[in-house]
This record gives sequence, structure tokens and C-alpha cells, in this order.
Amino acid sequence: MKVYFLGTGTSQGIPVIGSHHSVCKSKDDRDKRLRVSVWIYDENHSFVIDCGPDFRQQMLTSGCTKLDAILFTHEHADHTAGLDDIRPFFFKQGDIPIYAHQRVIQNLKKRFDYIFEIENKYPGAPSVTVNEVIHNRSFSIGKKTIIPIQVMHGNLQVFGYRIDNFAYLTDVKTIPNSELEKLKNLDILVVNALREEPHSTHFNLEEALNFIALVNPKQSYLTHISHLLGFHEEVQQKLPKNVYLAYDNLEISI
Repeated sequence: MKVYFLGTGTSQGIPVIGSHHSVCKSKDDRDKRLRVSVWIYDENHSFVIDCGPDFRQQMLTSGCTKLDAILFTHEHADHTAGLDDIRPFFFKQGDIPIYAHQRVIQNLKKRFDYIFEIENKYPGAPSVTVNEVIHNRSFSIGKKTIIPIQVMHGNLQVFGYRIDNFAYLTDVKTIPNSELEKLKNLDILVVNALREEPHSTHFNLEEALNFIALVNPKQSYLTHISHLLGFHEEVQQKLPKNVYLAYDNLEISI
């Protein structure tokens, strides 16, 4: 199984529009971050976690040509705003399965009502097959079992996901102790680290590193990164062994 980091940035991406911050002017490609998402695939499976506003560009850059499913973490625009761009996959494959909390499904139905319409549907609109993700209930995509991990993004419930010995968590501020049992014996953990300063709804770097030490995976990758965290090269040099800053278009094997 391979994991391709489609985007590793926060809601504004890097560079931020109109910003004169030094990181936003960096010439290092690793400091240029689209909105956060990953593509997980092997010879039999191809699915993404989240579908943000950069989805079209990410699909073209990554070379993804088949989409078995979209797993949504939560309803914020940087994780969902690209849903209309599933149209090329729909035209080739038919309805695209989506998996999300019921609250997120209702939000998507409101914002993308034309996708969910059944009668008088516009012929160019894509369609989806809706699957509700329920806390403490695993589900399958092909031969892969997906375990939802419930975390809190401030006061908002968010789902992370475990597939085999890989787990992906984004927009985490707190996590119930009961969910930690689902994160044992990981080969790779991906988790958000927004910046060094504390934030009300996201792990900062210190909180992310403390969480990694608690879970104790073999390797960890940090994502959902803002320009305020600093230059990729400088931050990476300060990180503990086996903890890495993810960057756009990084691909890892599990």
C-alpha cells in the first residue's frame, strides 16, 4: 500500500494570498503546500481522504486515474470544497462512494444539492453513493478494513482513519483516551501540527510531538502545516528521530 500526500497545508495553503511572510516566498518546493489530503492506493484499491479546493490540481499532479471512494474527516471547506471535481471519475466509473459522519453528509447535501438530487438532475452533475461512518463501527472498501478514529477539532467531532498499520489524523486538538486503543502498533502515523504557538482547535508542534510519543508509532509524518511553523528544512532538523514533515507529492510505502 502506498500513501501519496496530495496536500499538506492548512486552510489557506502556502503561500498565503498576498502574504509577504518569508516562508510564503520560499523557493523550496517543500514549503509550497496545497490543502490537506492523501491518496491511498495499491493494485486493488484507490481512495482519498478529504477532497478540498485543490482536488483537481492534486489529481492531475499525482496521476490518479481511478477513485474507489472518498473518506471525509469533517465538513470544513478545506476538506470538502473540491467535491464537484469528481466529475471525470463519475463519467468513467459511475456513482462515486463517499464515507462520512451523518452531520457531514447533511452539510454536503446542502452545499452540493445538485450532486445529491435524484429527480430533474442536471446531466453534467456527478453522483455519489452515500455511506454513513459511525463511531466504533469499522467498514470495508474492497479488501481494506477502515477503522474510524474519533477526535475533537475544538468543539467539532472529526473522524480520522486507520487502514492496516497506517493512521491518518488531521485537525486534532484533543482525543479521548478510549480512541488511543485504536492506534496501537502503528507503522506510520500522520497527524496535524499547525505551528509552534498554541491554537484553540489544532495541535501545535509541541502537542503533536507529545501525542506521537504517547502513541509510539514506528514513524510519524506531520501535516496540516501553516507558514507560521517555519521553513521545511529548518523545522525538519529539529524534529525527533523518525518524525518527519510531510510535503506535497511525497509518497511513502507501507
